[in-house]
Amino acid sequence: MAGHFEATPGGGAAVALDEVEISILRSLAVQLLELIGPGDTPADGEDPLAALFAEGPSKPPSDPALARLFPDAYGGPDRPAEGGKPEEELRELSSEFRRFTENDLRSGKRDDAVTVVRTLDALSPTGDGGAVLTLTGDECRSWLRSLNDLRLTIGTRLEVSDEDEGGEGSLYRLPDTDPRKPMVMAYLWLGALQETLVEALMP
Repeated sequence: MAGHFEATPGGGAAVALDEVEISILRSLAVQLLELIGPGDTPADGEDPLAALFAEGPSKPPSDPALARLFPDAYGGPDRPAEGGKPEEELRELSSEFRRFTENDLRSGKRDDAVTVVRTLDALSPTGDGGAVLTLTGDECRSWLRSLNDLRLTIGTRLEVSDEDEGGEGSLYRLPDTDPRKPMVMAYLWLGALQETLVEALMP
């Protein structure tokens, strides 16, 4: 179990984490929450029902990492043209789609990251500071989504290419003196955690 998830009865999974790993995971999840932004809690006197129907932004985020987490639904450099529609029309479609979906997407990502933080905070450390993290099926799915969000964010900061995502890029050959090395190691470690969690949930 040490270092990788294993299936548990009832559709969950568990992994043994040491004190440093717990601290890193919690810190990354908190940073992800800060990046995504605060929740849309109604201000004093504001109608909470009206907040449910508030429109979101119509333009992509300026931060490259956020733009990766909330990409355009249509067109864009990573998406082929659809149905022969001109780029301007695709941008308009993406803008309209974003207005009515991004707030909900952000809320979902926040909820997933909060689940990561809360499940880590609920751990009971052993004498060496480590603990076994045991997740329910729902918590596993939140963890999977949040691990993916963290890898997308870190990968964007590292300017990871498709070749690097495939495991054959220069990330694995960085010298220890490279200042990006700690972030690269976190990126690869999160990928391994994500992979074993997927395997643990497979029937």
